[in-house]
Amino acid sequence: MNAISQEKCRVFVTGGAGFIGSCLARYLIAESDYQVLVFDKLTYAATLTSLDPIARDPRFQFIQGDICDKDAAIKAISTFDPDFIVHLAAESHVDRSIEGPQSFIETNVVGTLVMLQAALAHWAKLPKERAALFRFHHVSTDEVFGSLGDTGNFNEETAYDPRSPYSASKAGSDHLVRAWHHTYGLPTTITNCSNNYGPYHFPEKLIPLVILRALHGEDLPVYGKGKNIRDWLYVEDHARAIRLVFEKGISGSTYTVGGKSERKNIDVVNSICSILDRIKPRDHGNSYVEQIRFVTDRPGHDHRYAIDGSKIERELGWSPRVSFEQGLEATIRWYLANESWWRPLLERGEATARRGLKSA
Repeated sequence: MNAISQEKCRVFVTGGAGFIGSCLARYLIAESDYQVLVFDKLTYAATLTSLDPIARDPRFQFIQGDICDKDAAIKAISTFDPDFIVHLAAESHVDRSIEGPQSFIETNVVGTLVMLQAALAHWAKLPKERAALFRFHHVSTDEVFGSLGDTGNFNEETAYDPRSPYSASKAGSDHLVRAWHHTYGLPTTITNCSNNYGPYHFPEKLIPLVILRALHGEDLPVYGKGKNIRDWLYVEDHARAIRLVFEKGISGSTYTVGGKSERKNIDVVNSICSILDRIKPRDHGNSYVEQIRFVTDRPGHDHRYAIDGSKIERELGWSPRVSFEQGLEATIRWYLANESWWRPLLERGEATARRGLKSA
């Protein structure tokens, strides 16, 4: 931090009731002196209970609002008067984007446009010292880069090649952020991260889906033959990276953030089963792997993602602290201990349903 003390700084987090956003909000309240405001529409994947650990903290505020609502965004930003805006609000599930792409364009592209316009108006009114500190930090995905073969890694110079409606919408939002920096001078940073996992993850994503379906004795669906490869990033490591970038990252820069934990999907599922076999054995003693079922692959399923995180390590000193093995067991134990969090999500219906097979 520079001349302005952290105690006086305010962080405005869009999508802060979602998986990564709520982790960031909890992390900032626990590990900094920032005041934090979460701005979230509370769509199906947002859960206010993810913010329960900080809900009573005097440095935390919550406003229910839609990033596509220009008046609501401007009012919230004007009232809170942030020094940093961290933009996480997004539709993020690839399978849902295949079924219904329009909401992804509206939220991820139009919503980002609205937030950029609101941020620009706010930044233009800030005193010189605060304007120099200000950042609009945009959290994006490695999926914008397309698909890798068996070798190589994505980095900040990789050309964009999105393959799904979701990744195309995120690519569009990334380009808007860069355009607002270069055209209007808005101080921005972008991170493109690999697959996150950890506590409070909505059950439609692979790791929580497999955990909860396993516990309920249901089939564990694996796309194709399970050979698609992802780099897994523990969500608390990601929260540290986000903070470092909006505090110390160079304006106009992009940083790729990975977990250094490439795994085939089938190996992830087998690992979950192995841990559950050890800490929560099935009643009849058989392994959870017996519940694995291979299903029709997702349309356009990218083969492999992998991140070269040398830039953020070199410039900001960040590297993942939690190994995949440590993080996965911690995640499983969290779900076993927190049924009160995930049970209401399952009771809403469809959280663990198979998706991504319908035409738009």
